[in-house]
Amino acid sequence: MTNAKSTVTLPDGETIPKLGQGTWEMGERPNAREAEIAALREGVDLGMTLIDTAEMYGDGESEKLIAEALGDRRDELFIVSKVYPHNGSERGVVAACERSLRRLQTDRIDLYLLHWRGGEDLPGVVAGFEKLRRDGKIRHWGVSNFDVDDLEELFALDGGDACATDQILYNVARRGPEFDLLPWMREWRMPAMAYSPVDHARLPRGGVLEAIALARGVSFFQVALAWVLQQDAVFAIPKASDVRHVRENFAALSLALSADELAQVDREFRGPTRKRGLEML
Repeated sequence: MTNAKSTVTLPDGETIPKLGQGTWEMGERPNAREAEIAALREGVDLGMTLIDTAEMYGDGESEKLIAEALGDRRDELFIVSKVYPHNGSERGVVAACERSLRRLQTDRIDLYLLHWRGGEDLPGVVAGFEKLRRDGKIRHWGVSNFDVDDLEELFALDGGDACATDQILYNVARRGPEFDLLPWMREWRMPAMAYSPVDHARLPRGGVLEAIALARGVSFFQVALAWVLQQDAVFAIPKASDVRHVRENFAALSLALSADELAQVDREFRGPTRKRGLEML
């Protein structure tokens, strides 16, 4: 028995992998480079062809790592990158994208996101994204760390409803988006992109996740990742810096939690009963 569908669908109908690879903090340590390159290549071999990065990650070193690791496999990939809010103007977005393209050694980014709200010119960002899309430099655009009020502001702008996704902090311990953000996004047929799906390895030990893991003969983190992957219209980008960890993440895609196991998780990690501010890492 496999987990939920292995793909999610963007608003325009394109399907993308439900499980991708994150690269936050990768590319920053020369002594880890060989292992990180092997990890990225192994993930692509397994079908985890969605690769997430950002100009912020290692001041572009993560993008350079991806080019070194996967430059010869570009046509297999769905590359996601993100622009700083301080570059959030029409001209700034275009210039930042050109820099990312050079570091990635590619002619297009598949999905380009505004990394968070931070004093940007939001109409200018949309205009910049649309220009990049017309010019073939990006294929889709979206946002990250936007709450419902932010998305409503975005969608009120001319062209703002072309947003393809919102990348958010979402995992079994941080379920606040379930109250209103995820339902809002589903109404617009826009999948959520879950970063830190195992909460940066800070989930509490000794509880239901550990018990399920022991009973299933899998790891604690595989159970936590499987829970995220089992949510409707959510795709995840866990980071893995070595081949063993990549294979463990991939195996979570085949781990289908039962209704009883999901109920046990709900009892320990309760969903929200009121609006909470959107959490960020």
